[in-house]
Amino acid sequence: MKKPRALVVDDEPDIRELLSITLERMNLDVTAADTIAAATRELRANPFDLCLTDMRLPDGDGLSLVEWIQTHKPHTPVAVITAHGNVETAVRALKLGAFDFISKPLDVAALRKLIIATLKLGENIESTMQLPQVKLLGGSRAMEQLREMIERVARSQAPVHIYGESGTGKELVAHLIHEAGPRREGPFVPVNCGAIPTELMESELFGHRKGSFTGAVADKQGLIQSAEGGTLFLDEIADLPLHMQVKLLRVIQEKTIRPVGESRELPIDVRILSATHKNLATQVAEGKFREDLFYRVNVIEIRVPPLRERLEDIDELVDSIVTRLGRQIGNRSLRITEAASKALREYHFPGNVRELENVLERAATLCVNGVIDAGDLQLRPKVAANEVPIPNSVAPGERLGDALEDIERDAIVRALEQTRYNKTKAAQLLGMTFRSLRYRIKKLGIE
Repeated sequence: MKKPRALVVDDEPDIRELLSITLERMNLDVTAADTIAAATRELRANPFDLCLTDMRLPDGDGLSLVEWIQTHKPHTPVAVITAHGNVETAVRALKLGAFDFISKPLDVAALRKLIIATLKLGENIESTMQLPQVKLLGGSRAMEQLREMIERVARSQAPVHIYGESGTGKELVAHLIHEAGPRREGPFVPVNCGAIPTELMESELFGHRKGSFTGAVADKQGLIQSAEGGTLFLDEIADLPLHMQVKLLRVIQEKTIRPVGESRELPIDVRILSATHKNLATQVAEGKFREDLFYRVNVIEIRVPPLRERLEDIDELVDSIVTRLGRQIGNRSLRITEAASKALREYHFPGNVRELENVLERAATLCVNGVIDAGDLQLRPKVAANEVPIPNSVAPGERLGDALEDIERDAIVRALEQTRYNKTKAAQLLGMTFRSLRYRIKKLGIE
């Protein structure tokens, strides 16, 4: 079997020798170059499965070699060697298309992990570019651009920030990035940063050692470590408290973690994807999100379009959802009328795809003879952004108490939908305490 070929670019003979020996022991055929000019000559003359380059070279910056490879040899993964602590350079390299980076002094174990991941990428390039897109429905231009972006970022190890309104499918996009990349065989660990109580967050993310605090009766692995070799998806990252933002920044920069009660830092190998429905740049300007962390997690940004920007996809989405619901409820003949389809095409969908799924699931339950008509959809009227609509009228002959309960129930359900069923946020949106909301939910039988 033909050995994979690697190009090592460094002007220090000792580093070149260390890299060459390490890669040869991994059964790679190694070619070395000491300048950008020599490296480009080798790349023009021969195919390589990976390139590992230093940042400082006699005839220029290693970043220029990264750019050259992206233009002339885009299927050759390139990783860069940076000075210890020089994260700014590493981020610039990732933005230009580098697969990953490693810092000096070189850690041989970390180098081996990087090389293995890079070779996996090279082996999977064709399958990566041909992954089935059945999960991401829609033929609109916006969705085509989103698929193209997923394919491009999947080949990198750069942190990706996914921005979009609630209900657009940000976690699905993150999952597709994971499945399309060399980490697909590793775990995909989603974490909702807004759902973990502040006092438990460090232990949940970083883990803890037995006896490190009251109640720590055994060692516990954190969520970050559980993503080892795979992808950590930090959903609603804007909800991270500032003290945890500092700790996450160190994780990204140093690629290490320290569990609560542990005396030393432990190396980790995870790719970090994040998402939020909030504007992170605005959060930075308001002092709610650290600027240095913003630049680390936002190396590459992907925007997931809201459903109102791709209404031409609704018919395809509806067909898929109705077919799935029919299988779930045991009614394979479940269908939707043209009047209902037209109503959906004209609706503004403040809750995006998640709201579409909820609307159709409710309609499938309420409809007669397995036919979803416009009246079964119960679409809500258009309201101002971030406003919870509350009806203010009582029908003639209707008991006031019943009417008020219906109004209250409707407002709570919509607040829960708008906040992705986060009761704390729903209570804030409704202007009541969490305890009051929990009481009203139980009293009204919403759960």
